[in-house]
Amino acid sequence: MSNGPSRAAEADFTPITPARLQWQDHTPVATDFDDPYFSRQDGRAESLYVFLDGNQLDRRFAALADGDRFVIGETGFGTGLNMLLAAQRFLALAPAGAGLELWSVEKHPLQRDDLARALAHWPELGEPARALLDQYPPASPGYHRLQLANNVTLTLMLGDAEALWRQCPADVDAWFLDGFAPARNPDMWQAGLFAELAAHSRPGATLATFTAAGFVRRGLIEAGFAMQRRDGFGGKRHMLAGHFGDGVWQPARARRGHALVA
Repeated sequence: MSNGPSRAAEADFTPITPARLQWQDHTPVATDFDDPYFSRQDGRAESLYVFLDGNQLDRRFAALADGDRFVIGETGFGTGLNMLLAAQRFLALAPAGAGLELWSVEKHPLQRDDLARALAHWPELGEPARALLDQYPPASPGYHRLQLANNVTLTLMLGDAEALWRQCPADVDAWFLDGFAPARNPDMWQAGLFAELAAHSRPGATLATFTAAGFVRRGLIEAGFAMQRRDGFGGKRHMLAGHFGDGVWQPARARRGHALVA
């Protein structure tokens, strides 16, 4: 099913070109960017370390109450591994009455067969992965909403990242910046996109990314994020993590007697 903001932009109607892949064992590599979608060493461990631990998601999910809503935004859906791991941890740690909204953008989505092949390496991803494959949309531009669990939705935005985030209604609690490496895909690491991330951030929203490139760190600081280098995953020296503005993040609490709608 597809829905989302009604305001259209020219970029929304640009035809979608699916990703072209090469396979190296179980790892998909983007032909056009010559970059793997996840670590050849251990993609799942990399995602947990960089994106989930980098945003302190286990602690924050466990702190939610019934009626609370948590929103994750992502640049670069890829195989969906980051979002599926977040959904899995949310279902394990958050109360059943809380809701998780996932918003992710992808300009070159995988074909469904390629997605299934990539995710087959992690059967432990369970029902959210099966729901993603069952509802995976055609390669058409715009906003596609999927139900990964009773209290978990994924809005997959296909097209230009900056244009789609500009129209997005979400207020984000945690960001996953997971485009291909800046040197290979510079369009995903531009000041205009960083400004849109800031515009859609709740006070104290966190951010994590695998890259530690100096111009990325400076661009995010310029957009209003406080950034710091941390030890990277595996053999990578550094990654970046940070938060938005001077505020301290608090869960989006439901008003007494009112549940937040996911």
